[in-house]
Amino acid sequence: MPTRLFLVTAACLTLAACGILTPDGPSPEELLDGTIEGMTPSQERQHIAGDEEFARRFGVADGLGPIFVATSCEQCHVGDGKGHPTFTLFRFGRETASGFDPMVTAGGPQLQHRSIPGYPPEEIPAGVTGVSGFLPPAVSGLGFLDAVDDATLIALADPTDLDGDGISGRLQIHAPSELIETVLALEARGSPDPGARGTLVNGGYIGRFGKKALTVNLLHQTVGAYLEDMGVTSDLLPEDLFNPAAGSRASDDAPDPEVSSSTVANVVFYLKTLRAPSRREADHPEVLAGEQTFSDIGCAGCHVPTLTTGRSEITVLDQVEFHPYTDLLLHDMGPELDDGYTEGSAATSEWRTPPLWGIGIQQNFQGGSAFFLHDGRATSLREAIELHGGEAADSRDDFLALSPQDQERLLRFLRSL
Repeated sequence: MPTRLFLVTAACLTLAACGILTPDGPSPEELLDGTIEGMTPSQERQHIAGDEEFARRFGVADGLGPIFVATSCEQCHVGDGKGHPTFTLFRFGRETASGFDPMVTAGGPQLQHRSIPGYPPEEIPAGVTGVSGFLPPAVSGLGFLDAVDDATLIALADPTDLDGDGISGRLQIHAPSELIETVLALEARGSPDPGARGTLVNGGYIGRFGKKALTVNLLHQTVGAYLEDMGVTSDLLPEDLFNPAAGSRASDDAPDPEVSSSTVANVVFYLKTLRAPSRREADHPEVLAGEQTFSDIGCAGCHVPTLTTGRSEITVLDQVEFHPYTDLLLHDMGPELDDGYTEGSAATSEWRTPPLWGIGIQQNFQGGSAFFLHDGRATSLREAIELHGGEAADSRDDFLALSPQDQERLLRFLRSL
C-alpha cells in the first residue's frame, strides 16, 4: 500500500509539473494553418499530402535551382503566414519607349540571388529603371478567393469611376498564352460551372493572385512559384531557370520535370482547403465602432468586406460567403507606392488590393515584428495607412483627421481581423 500510494502521488506530481512546464499552445485565433471544416476523409488525406509537399525542402539532387530564392514553400510562408523580409522576392525591369520591359534575357523579372554549389547566383543587371520587393503573402483562405466567379470581379470593377466615389478599381487582364489557357482548362475540369472562371474580357483573362494580379488561379500561381522561387520544374513549366551570366543554358543535373503533376495537384488542393483566418474581439464595442469608421471613410471601397464563392466541386467552397476585405482589383496607389516596376497591364503605381484577413496576427509569422505593404516598408498599421496615396489618399486623409480615439478604434478593428 505505501508503495502504491507513493507511485500515485509521484504520477500526480509529474502531471502537475508537466502542466507547468508545457503550457497550452496558441489558440486557433492566433494561427493561420488548419483545414476548412467539413471536408471528407479523402479530401483530408489529399490536404495532408499537399501539406507534406508544401513543407518539403528541396536539395540539389531533387532539382533545386540552379538558381533560387528558397528551398521550400514553407520557408517563405512560415505557418502559412506572410513571409519575413529575409525571403523578399525582388523583381525588376526597365521602362522603354515601347512599354515596360521585364528584361527576361537578362534574367528578369525575378532575381534568384541564391544558387547551388558551383553555379553563379543572379545579380540585378545594369539598366533597370524599377526594382520592387515582394514579401511572400499569407496563403490561408486562398481557396475562397480562387472560387470567386469572374462575374463578381467584373461587377466590382469601375475603371472610369462611374459611381463618382473616387475609386476606380480595374481588372488585371492578361493576353492569352499557352500556359494561361492550360491552367484555366485544367481547373475547369470537373467544375459544376466550368465557364465561371476563365472568362475572356477584352481578349484576355483576369488575373487575381500576386501583388499585381499576375496569375489567374492557384494552379498558375503554384507552378510559377515552384519555378521562380525554387528553380523546380513541373509538367507545365518544364525548363529550368538559368543565369545568363553563366554563358549557357546549362542548369542542374536532375531530370525534368522535377515535380509531378500529382504533386502539384496536391499542393494546389492544400492551398484551396486552408481555412480562412479567424476573427478576434469581433463583437467588442470598440471594434464595431472602428469597423463603422473603416466603412465611413471609404476603406471598404477597395477592401470589400464580404464576397461569395461560385460553384465549386469542393463542397466546403461551394457558394460560401466569406470576409477577406479585398476586391482583387488593381488600384492606383499614387507616387508613395510607385517602385517603377510593373507586371501585365498594371501601371507601376497600381497594386492589387491585398486581403486584410489575418493582418492582426501577422507578426506571429514574421519573427514577432510585423512588416506591412507589399515590401514590408511599413512596420505599423498607422504607417501603412499613411503611405496610402492615389485612390486611397482621401481615405488616408480622413483617417488622419479623426480624433485619436477614433483612430485607435479603427486600428483595433484592423487588429481584430
